[in-house]
Amino acid sequence: MRARPVVIAAALAALTFQAGACTLTMALEQWPPYVYSSAKTGVTGLDLELARAILKEAGCTLLIQPELPTARRQILFQKGELNLMLAASDTPERHRYARFSAPYRYESVGVFTTADKLAKYRHLAGFEAIAKGRLALLAPKVGWYGRDYARALPALEQSGQLSTFGSFQQGVRMLGAGRAELIVGDATALRYEARRQGVKLAALPFVALRASVHLMLHAASTTPAQLEAINGAIVRLEQGGELAAIRARYGER
Repeated sequence: MRARPVVIAAALAALTFQAGACTLTMALEQWPPYVYSSAKTGVTGLDLELARAILKEAGCTLLIQPELPTARRQILFQKGELNLMLAASDTPERHRYARFSAPYRYESVGVFTTADKLAKYRHLAGFEAIAKGRLALLAPKVGWYGRDYARALPALEQSGQLSTFGSFQQGVRMLGAGRAELIVGDATALRYEARRQGVKLAALPFVALRASVHLMLHAASTTPAQLEAINGAIVRLEQGGELAAIRARYGER
């Protein structure tokens, strides 16, 4: 009879250890409306709200380090000094060092011009046409924007048509200043920043990419059990409507 309390205590201790061990660390970035900080709102954003809800449901603790440049953030993640990144694309090469959650939202990548130039460029049906037309294109420095973009990238770089930007704030400013005719990137982030700067954007009539995004965990510093808990949390929160409610507040489905 005395063994049973010992067994129960051991089980509770094991559960406590597992919950305490599920501590995920990310670095802040400025990527409104997905994650950003301001004096008025503090640290917030669509992806951050979704991640906080998922990790809380999974019994994990989220630690947010100060903002880092994109390249530095990537290096620290691959070294395991950070072990969580938001809104990640699940690509084969990343499986060398990362594991991915189930999808928690979808992203759309579009190509935009200023509203006054849409009639001139609305016939364009892909990046190959942009490359052949020798049109100047702005694109984020890092990220996956679909196979069509990947195929056209060497030609765009070789011809000098491509210029890159580190933030959507910079990219929209460059487009508004006439540094390029077109800009590619996350549709929601570009529209958000264009509204903030008063730049009237118009989308070309093709979607460069629509794909799921995931929480990306550093493989060596997290466990399959932690990933299973996170995936279970995503399923429960989707079924209960909590994630949909967060997305709806930001105009996302």
